Amino acid sequence: MKKGLVQVYTGNGKGKTTAALGLALRAVGHGLKVLVIQFMKGKIEYGEVEAARKLSPYLTIKKTGHKNFISKSYPDPVDVEQAQKGFALAKNAIENREYDIVILDEINVAVDYGLIPSSDLLELIDSKPESVELILTGRNAKPEVIERADLVTEMVERKHYHDKGIPARKGIEI
Repeated sequence: MKKGLVQVYTGNGKGKTTAALGLALRAVGHGLKVLVIQFMKGKIEYGEVEAARKLSPYLTIKKTGHKNFISKSYPDPVDVEQAQKGFALAKNAIENREYDIVILDEINVAVDYGLIPSSDLLELIDSKPESVELILTGRNAKPEVIERADLVTEMVERKHYHDKGIPARKGIEI
């Protein structure tokens, strides 16, 4: 890729991860290598993880975190450690240009919860090699991140079936 950009998918609506994964699927179809690091996704077996196994070596998904609830006010040190490991993996992959596209799924939430310092994410954006596309997802993207991005899409929830008591469905949310 000649010119990799920075994309942000944020907002309180559904579809941020789905949009990023759709982009990953499109990229893989063109022979690009994609790394997805999922922050705070824990041990749930999301369908995209199984799909990535089938699309390997073009699509790699790595998850960080565990399935316990994360307190924004008092995050468990294990959550901080997991997020830091995921961020170090992302930084290394970007610096070494191992992938054409790097997706940091829920990184905005990890920053909002204090698991990753905002300054670290900004430094990563600023030092990104020109040949790497960087995609950042999650609610509450910091204004400084939005300012540095080339594309920002805000998902806005207008209506959601969860409000009717419909739980997450396999193949749709999981």
